Amino acid sequence: MYTMMQVCRETNMTYQTLKYYCNEGLIPHVKRDANNRRIFDEQDVKWIKDLVCLKKCGMSIQEMKEYLDLCLREASTIPQRKEMLAKKQAALRVSMQELADSVAYIDWKQNFYDEVLSGKRSYVSNLIRVDE
Repeated sequence: MYTMMQVCRETNMTYQTLKYYCNEGLIPHVKRDANNRRIFDEQDVKWIKDLVCLKKCGMSIQEMKEYLDLCLREASTIPQRKEMLAKKQAALRVSMQELADSVAYIDWKQNFYDEVLSGKRSYVSNLIRVDE
């Protein structure tokens, strides 16, 4: 069994976030020890790691609740779960392409600056107007 703090260390989650997830019902079947403190088993920790990943994928709390609800209904809801994940996956792929484009721009700009500094290229700026 894991305490809240142990789960936080294991999942790299803040105590406040874990408590919030518990209070929001995102972690079903939370158990309590003799002192009424939340405790978690291996299955709970695996699910909490899933929640961390879903959050990183851009799922809102409401979407995570919907996903949890589908998961609690067992295998009959797998098509709906796959659809939810496919939508997040598509959005992540768009974000990845946007990031790749941004990295490519910075690579180009760094190369441009290197060439200017080494004298291979003259400096030209779209912001500085040259009177002709």
